Amino acid sequence: MNRVLKMTFRSLVAFILLWSCFAVKTQAQTPSSQGAKKPAETNADQKKAGEDPFAPAPAPPLPAGMTGSDANDPRAKLTPGWYDAGEVSKGLKHLQLFKKPDAFQLDSVDPNDSKVQKTLGLLGIADPSKMPKSMRLVMAQLAFANSDLAFQGNHLFQGNFYGVNIFDISNPAKVNLVTSMICPGGQGDVSVYKNLMFMSVEQPNGRLDCGTQGFPPPPPPPPGEEKKFHPPAPQKDRFRGVRIFDISDIKSPRQVAAVQTCRGSHTHTLVVDPNDKNNVYIYVSGTSFVRQGEELPGCSGEAPDKDPNTALFRIDVIKVSLAAPQDSKVVNSPRVFMDPGTGKLNSLSSGGTHGKAGEGLEKPADSDQCHDITVYSALGLAAGACSGNGIVLDIKDPVHPKRLDAVNDPNYSYWHSASFSNDGKKVVFTDEWGGGLGARCRANDPNKWGADAVFSLQKNKLTFASYYKLPAAQGDTENCVAHNGSLIPVPGRDIEVQAWYQGGVSVMDFTDAAHPVEIAYFDRGPLDPHTLILGGDWSAYWYNGHIYASEIARGLDVFELTPTESLSQNEIDAAKTVRVAELNVQNQQKIEWPSQLVVAKAYLDQLERSQGLPADQIASVRKAIQTAESSGLNPKETAKLKSFAPSLKESAAKTKSETDSKRLQALAEILQRPSK
Repeated sequence: MNRVLKMTFRSLVAFILLWSCFAVKTQAQTPSSQGAKKPAETNADQKKAGEDPFAPAPAPPLPAGMTGSDANDPRAKLTPGWYDAGEVSKGLKHLQLFKKPDAFQLDSVDPNDSKVQKTLGLLGIADPSKMPKSMRLVMAQLAFANSDLAFQGNHLFQGNFYGVNIFDISNPAKVNLVTSMICPGGQGDVSVYKNLMFMSVEQPNGRLDCGTQGFPPPPPPPPGEEKKFHPPAPQKDRFRGVRIFDISDIKSPRQVAAVQTCRGSHTHTLVVDPNDKNNVYIYVSGTSFVRQGEELPGCSGEAPDKDPNTALFRIDVIKVSLAAPQDSKVVNSPRVFMDPGTGKLNSLSSGGTHGKAGEGLEKPADSDQCHDITVYSALGLAAGACSGNGIVLDIKDPVHPKRLDAVNDPNYSYWHSASFSNDGKKVVFTDEWGGGLGARCRANDPNKWGADAVFSLQKNKLTFASYYKLPAAQGDTENCVAHNGSLIPVPGRDIEVQAWYQGGVSVMDFTDAAHPVEIAYFDRGPLDPHTLILGGDWSAYWYNGHIYASEIARGLDVFELTPTESLSQNEIDAAKTVRVAELNVQNQQKIEWPSQLVVAKAYLDQLERSQGLPADQIASVRKAIQTAESSGLNPKETAKLKSFAPSLKESAAKTKSETDSKRLQALAEILQRPSK
């Protein structure tokens, strides 16, 4: 989720807007328990201008020269519903929706319900009566939204603004809940490493002891100061930063450390240093307001010209000793936005933004925060999605990351997250236009806005290649924009599965950086036909053979890939040969494939699709592979496989396609040393 957006009704929610990314991108969210009530029909009076600022509105006309998404796609016409919405898919089989545990739901759709009023009070809202009724539900149910995912062995960790749920996924078609840990504070992003679990906390209702009681709401602002930001009163028990838990007993996580930071932790990134086996590091991305120095000494939210020690324009680095995690602490706050020549802290800015729909470009603004950072330790690089910029960092010394390059783009509203290709030669950045709040995939929404941007990365410099956006139009009541995804380890291709909120899940092939294309998808209809209710998939990640998606309002989705004309069963089976012990997507691992013949068959399918090898040669190799498999890889048949290697390498040297050349070379290497 992105940073706080400025809104015309800020006077109603000034306090909330400055600490919660969700506050400005959420619509009333209905609980999703088995017995939860369905959303009530929206009262027409609530949609009057000024009464309900969250009321969905049709998209303005497309700007000149831009095109939108396809309104004739089957995904554009799905029926609404919570658990009975229409569904459609291609290349993805939906195995299960595990509904949210009861403790992680508000269980009310009545803005006047005492549950709603109590929750708003805990979130620090002193007088909810001045808020539109739909917005009361927005804020109250924000406290129970699902967020990001992490994986370890047969366990899946699903973050939530109210804590974390841990699942047993040993049978992906029948996921089981292991434990629910209540620990409010938002946004609850999690990562895991060995016996440790890390959790981001940014909101001011977070407490050191994980208590649910929050803090007393502030008094109403003085007359005439309603639009000014009034920070919450300092509290000695408030926690904003990164929690660290010992998960040796998976059923009973135990908090062993709580590292405070000035802006809290909106997201964080686990960093593993290949040269340091005793410690791990956490890059902290804080996007909220800076707390007072009275609450955490040394914190300042002043502009750099007023205070060179400002907590703005930096990230924080936490060092975690694996032997003594209780001693974890911030060891550096790198100035990743600084001009190394002049020392100016705020030297990066956006390229202008389309942040205000229908009002043209806003002026460039200084970038003072990173929303998300993806590290690729095997390459010593990180890609940061940092407000108005995409940046590349040298992280060979993880405590002292150094900026190598930065780019911006006037078609980008808010740089949100990043993924490397496996070879590190491409980076996919996402743009969270509308912050996840708005319907941004409609037929009249430009397909260059709220999209992915694919960049080539050569010699540590980024070069724009293309945009990719969910091709199917979504409705006015479906929050939709590019969000979190991960690579699918199909050899010979760059493929990413990605969440698009209520746009569902899309699988994109960006092997050709200039021409990314969708090859699979899943979508369900809107939660409500009249009101934009926050929901949909926050993140969609591949882990050891299946795709798991964190559904904000409903629970946890599980998928598996199925073959299509764009993806063969051999390619799917080859992807399943890659197994990892842990997965924290923002700590990207290098993918390596075994020398199994199913991987060779995947390369052959790709070469047939691209016509990168004559049909008769493909047929001969396939027949030899089949015979070798049937024989159990006896010496005679493996010798025949090896005989194809020289000609394949010769073809690799002659082809004009760099992609096919790599496939041919990899195919030859497998045939030389095949394994079961």
